Amino acid sequence: MRSSSSRRGTSHRRTPHTPRRTAAVALAGVAALIAAAVQSGTAIAAPTTAPSAASKANPGSESVKLTPAQRAALIREANAGKAETAKDLGLGAKEKLVVRDVLKDRDGTVHTRYERTYDGLPVLGGDLVVESTKADATAAVVKATRAAIKPATTKTAVPAAKARQQALKAGEADEAKNADINRAPRKVIWAASGKPTVAYETVVGGFQHDGTPQELHVVTDATTGEKLFEWEAIETGTGNTVYSGTVDLTTTQSGSTYNLTDGARGGHKTYNLNRGTSGTGTLFSGPDDVWGNGTPSNLESAGADAHYGAALTWDYYKNVHGRSGIKGDGVGAYSRVHYGNNYVNAFWSDSCFCMTYGDGSGNANPLTSIDVAAHEMTHGLTSNTAGLNYSGESGGLNEATSDIFGSTVEFYAKNSSDVGDYLIGEEININGDGTPLRYMDKPSKDGSSKDSWYSGIGSIDVHYSSGPANHFFYLLSEGSGTKTINGVTYNSSTSDGLPVTGIGRDKAEKIWFRALTTKFTSTTNYAGARTGTLAATGELYGTDSAEYKAVQHAWAGINVGTRPGDGGGGGTSFENTADVAIPDRGAAVNSPVTVSGRTGNAPSNLQVAVDIVHTYIGDLKVDLVAPDGTVYALKGYGTGGSADNLNTTYTVNASSEVANGVWNLRVQDNAAIDTGYINSWKLTFP
Repeated sequence: MRSSSSRRGTSHRRTPHTPRRTAAVALAGVAALIAAAVQSGTAIAAPTTAPSAASKANPGSESVKLTPAQRAALIREANAGKAETAKDLGLGAKEKLVVRDVLKDRDGTVHTRYERTYDGLPVLGGDLVVESTKADATAAVVKATRAAIKPATTKTAVPAAKARQQALKAGEADEAKNADINRAPRKVIWAASGKPTVAYETVVGGFQHDGTPQELHVVTDATTGEKLFEWEAIETGTGNTVYSGTVDLTTTQSGSTYNLTDGARGGHKTYNLNRGTSGTGTLFSGPDDVWGNGTPSNLESAGADAHYGAALTWDYYKNVHGRSGIKGDGVGAYSRVHYGNNYVNAFWSDSCFCMTYGDGSGNANPLTSIDVAAHEMTHGLTSNTAGLNYSGESGGLNEATSDIFGSTVEFYAKNSSDVGDYLIGEEININGDGTPLRYMDKPSKDGSSKDSWYSGIGSIDVHYSSGPANHFFYLLSEGSGTKTINGVTYNSSTSDGLPVTGIGRDKAEKIWFRALTTKFTSTTNYAGARTGTLAATGELYGTDSAEYKAVQHAWAGINVGTRPGDGGGGGTSFENTADVAIPDRGAAVNSPVTVSGRTGNAPSNLQVAVDIVHTYIGDLKVDLVAPDGTVYALKGYGTGGSADNLNTTYTVNASSEVANGVWNLRVQDNAAIDTGYINSWKLTFP
């Protein structure tokens, strides 16, 4: 195998094949929005009121296309000033910042993403993004945790051997095979949930039940031995290609040999594992510049698909979002195809900085279609930007991000053999019946994914908890109702039964990318994603824009946050946005809404949108009280788990109640320690 330094030329070739087919807003205003999220955690909802007038997009908020050298210079500058930045942020004497990523807007605003250390120990869940402007070195900050990094001690009371044993046990669960310690327990500060504490992080290798490599991170409290958290770091998800027909590939010629090395895209290489499960395998090479024959039995065909998909994804991120490579440093990852035998999956691994593809059932359907390739490469992008933990709600958002950009890359490709759609994996026949892997317009059509957010969604598999975010993106792009796009018919409904009008995919993808790279952190949950996308939209289009309202409508359409009350979503709304403090383990409090101008009784599908900021919603009992005193239970005490904040919409059959009058949201905190307030609530009469 020849190294890239021996390249003598670059070839672009085409080979024949018959395709196979079965805002303008004041920065201070948005900064205040972000600051509010920081003060109360990333789960805080953004304001729901906005003027009705629309405004034009703000080109200054678009990210510039940094060259690797320009990015490196900004990182050097951030490193030089990180001590002063830490001081500006009020971090403790034992805390230090570590620069991880940087983006720059056309107006000069710089977004710098940092990790933190405490007393020399890595702080997991301590990441943050600092937005700096020419006028203010620290204009706004988004933090993964609002807790001060002040652990009671950095001394351990539990031996590392116990953490090792606990991690191995976790790694052997669910029929995993050959579990072994990949990385011995290292001492860290765990800050991603609850009060920061000294802990051990242990990484377990081996293979998951389906043959996917395992890279399980297990966090153990170093003072009690309790397992605090675990997450899987392996994120699943021309030639004559199998799926994309005849396409151009960028390859490299060395002497009389051609190989699948893309010198135009960071030296990306495509390797043949030839059914192996480790190493890089063999770089695809040959005496001519023709790759595959379009059938899965020819091993070069899947290699051509993977090489093509990686090139498309690289071009998409560079041309649409201004990012040169996964890390933004102009360096390519690499691809491995023909992993294992009958392996029905594909995955991204940070440890090898590579995408890996199986050949599917019977080795007949390699998982190398455009959207799958873009999905896996996007896991790398997410890992090197927001770093969304691959567990809980953040894990669902991680998966959804890969689906979202897997879809947008497919649209970007404009390939007639694999046209753009809002279906994920429709080409690879993973179910054996020709159906897609996932549906973005109605995620539940796959039998497992969820259409809308609910309080327990963080407890299910991340591939299914991704559903609401996929649904949000579809609604924001295309709107609700029935429509046909590129020959595919969709019919998307909403959780509250009210319509959503889309703003177009081009705007929606820019909003999600900006939120991912400048607003999301490792611990962002669904409510935090709403906050982040609204902040991004405010910067791009203005908080008084139609786009801003559309984002609110789309989130409300999947049961996150409330409608903006502009009538754009349908129905008539009555809202109270005044804050009402909820006493800790105290008497119930009421927030009134006066309904007037209605005739007759309330409907059988009265929508009650609740936005409560609270550090432990399991403590809360929430009721709707009708004008005549009738109580409708919305949420019981002890339900909702340990999540922060309650941002949801309830449907109440209030048809026996007269509509006009004073309605109350009644909230009581039934346990000590945790606190909060009613941020806003709204009644909508469809």
